[in-house]
Amino acid sequence: MAEFSIHKTHLPFQHWLSGLLLTASIGAAAAWLAQQPWLSGLGLGALTLAIMLGIVVGNSVYSPLASRCDAGVVLAKQKLLRLGIILFGFRITLQQIMDIGVSGIVIDTLTLSSTFLMTCLIGRRLLKLDRETVWLIGAGSSICGAAAVLATEPVVKAAPSKVAVAVATVVLFGTLAIFVYPLLWPLVQSLYPALSLTQFGIFTGSTVHEVAQVVAAGHAMGADAENSAVITKMLRVMMLAPFLLCLGGVLRRHQRGTQSRGPVTFPWFALLFVLAAMFNSLHILPVSAVAMLNQLANLLLAMAMAALGLTTRFSALRDAGIKPLLLGAIIFVWLIVGGGSINLLVQHFMD
Repeated sequence: MAEFSIHKTHLPFQHWLSGLLLTASIGAAAAWLAQQPWLSGLGLGALTLAIMLGIVVGNSVYSPLASRCDAGVVLAKQKLLRLGIILFGFRITLQQIMDIGVSGIVIDTLTLSSTFLMTCLIGRRLLKLDRETVWLIGAGSSICGAAAVLATEPVVKAAPSKVAVAVATVVLFGTLAIFVYPLLWPLVQSLYPALSLTQFGIFTGSTVHEVAQVVAAGHAMGADAENSAVITKMLRVMMLAPFLLCLGGVLRRHQRGTQSRGPVTFPWFALLFVLAAMFNSLHILPVSAVAMLNQLANLLLAMAMAALGLTTRFSALRDAGIKPLLLGAIIFVWLIVGGGSINLLVQHFMD
């Protein structure tokens, strides 16, 4: 068993190559489609199209390729996404982070806590779902999607089937947000003319589930929305560690005499994103080097979006049943309405 684990830990590059080539091909196709006049008018950016193409491929012709491509696809979805987000910091300045700073932290804190509590209340009392499934969906909806679900699993010791249900639920509604939020912007702008695209980006970053989905939704609306959305999302992601510590403390109080139920991990890529932005603010690198880093970030993010689409299975959503999906739908509406209200109130009193 030990030899098998060591072998799996040191995989040759060829093991990932097929999956990486597939995600790169889908990302390139999405970039080409985004430049076509008949599609550009719909406001669908390259990252959104990469997810859409990935979903189509993943639910049609991908099954025969899965054994060869899964390793590279998972690498793109996890590692390349984080690297792309870190490199995204090179188009952000420290001033932009400071502009969002305090109000962004307040918005993220209020949105996270209210969303998790709302999920627990509705999931447990109204829908009568089990505690672990509710907590996993609550963590994924309030912090950072599937990554938060997987980080919460060792703390609550949930069964793999419950983890799969929670991941499927948050991926579904987070992906839906990619299309809904760009459509919401003109409506919100008509109701609140003083609201800027940067402020709507803060709303996006504080309420959309996954990091990848935040990038795609912000990208579809423009650079100002994308930048503020990503900054806000990174502040939210960094709240994962204190959230897990609090959740672990609650569990220990209910189970006195037991030891910690699992490790608490810190999302280091979010901190590295901030450090990249700080370095970029010093203007040490030449403009051409920064442009190359931005192009590399775009490529990595497009590959990550394609991988996210490839791993989104309609069958998993069907197997989840109606109650988890209903909970996810209710929380999705809450994130838009309740999260939007929190954004408006905080920005009104703090700006």
